[in-house]
Amino acid sequence: MDLLELTSELIRRRSITPDDAGCQALLAALLGQSGFRTEHMRFGDVDNLWARRGDAGPVVVFAGHTDVVPPGPREQWHSDPFEATVAEGTLYARGAADMKGSLAAMVRACQRFAAAYPEHPGSIGVLLTSDEEGPAEDGTVKVMEALKRRDELFDYCIVGEPSSGERLGDTVRVGRRGSLSGLLAIKGDLGHVAYPPRSENAIHALARFVQAMTAEPIDEGNARFPPTTFQMVNVTSDAGAPNVIPAELNCRFNLRYNTQWDRHTLAARVESTLDALGLDYELSWRLAGEPFLTTKGRLTEAVVRAVREETGIAAELSTGGGTSDGRFIAPYGIEVVEIGPVNSTIHKVNEEVLVADILALERIYFRIAELLLLE
Repeated sequence: MDLLELTSELIRRRSITPDDAGCQALLAALLGQSGFRTEHMRFGDVDNLWARRGDAGPVVVFAGHTDVVPPGPREQWHSDPFEATVAEGTLYARGAADMKGSLAAMVRACQRFAAAYPEHPGSIGVLLTSDEEGPAEDGTVKVMEALKRRDELFDYCIVGEPSSGERLGDTVRVGRRGSLSGLLAIKGDLGHVAYPPRSENAIHALARFVQAMTAEPIDEGNARFPPTTFQMVNVTSDAGAPNVIPAELNCRFNLRYNTQWDRHTLAARVESTLDALGLDYELSWRLAGEPFLTTKGRLTEAVVRAVREETGIAAELSTGGGTSDGRFIAPYGIEVVEIGPVNSTIHKVNEEVLVADILALERIYFRIAELLLLE
C-alpha cells in the first residue's frame, strides 16, 4: 500500500468525531510491522493510539487525529466525500487536508525512517486521537496525563494540522492563542414594550456589554501574538410575544487571547466590565486551552530547514489560526510545531489537497526525523 493508497483507505473509513472507524488499527498494524510498540488507549468513547520505536532519548513524536467533521450537504459535493477522488493532481474528500493526508505521510515517514536507520539513536513515536474535532476531553489530553504518570513524556512534537496558507510549507505554527468561552445569563424585567422605563431589557443590557468590550482593543498583542479578540457566538432571548420585553437573555462569547493573559486574569477583566455596567448576571467559563509558544530552537530550526530543502520556501513561523491538540502537549515543556497541508478548504464542502503535497509532506516529516535524531 503506497502513500496515496493509504490516504485513500483512511478517507474511506467514515471516522466522524469521535468515531475512529478503524483508522488507528490500520495505522498501528503498519507501525507494528516497522518495529513500533503500539498501545491502544481508550478513554470514554474515544480511541487513542500511542506508538513508539526505541527506548532512549531524545524522543520525536508525530501527532494527529483520525476524526473528521461531518461532510455537510452531500448534494453539494461533486464526488463521494468518503471516497478519495483524484482529478488533475488534486485529491477531494472529507479529511483530505484535515488531516488524513498528514496521517498517511507521517506514518509512512516513520516506517521509512525505521527501515533506513534500524539502529537509530533516540526514539520516534506517533500519538493519535479520535477526539480533536469534538469536545477534546478524552483524547490527547488524557493520553498526555497517562504518559506523564508513567514518566514517558517526549521532547519534540510535530503536529500534522493543515498549517499552510497558499503553498505547502509557507507557514509553520509555533504556538496558538488561548481560547476561553463565557456562558452568560443576563437578568432583566418582564414588561410591556410600550413602557420601557418600567423594565430592564436584558437584550439592551447585552448591547451595553458588547459595546464596552469592543469600544477599545483588549490589548495590542505582542511580538509573537496578535491582539486578543472578543466575539459573540450565540444569543437567545424571547418573551414569547412581540410586545413583551424579555426578562432574561442567555448567550455565549469567545475570547482568543495571547500570552499577556491567562484564563484567570482574562476572566477577571470581563467580570470587571460586567460589574462596572451594573448588570444582574450569572457567568460560567469554559476553557479550551491556554496559549502556548515554542521559541526558536532545535525543533523550529529542523522544521524550517526540512521545508526549505524540500520546497525551496522560507517558512513563516506563526501563532495564528484556531486551537489544536498542541495545547495539551506544550504545557509539559515539550517543543511543539504544526506543519501540514494548505488549509483553505478544511471543514468545507469539496475539501481538497494536492497529491504532490502529500508526497512532499512525507519527505518533510522524514527529513525532520533525520535532523532531530541523527544530527
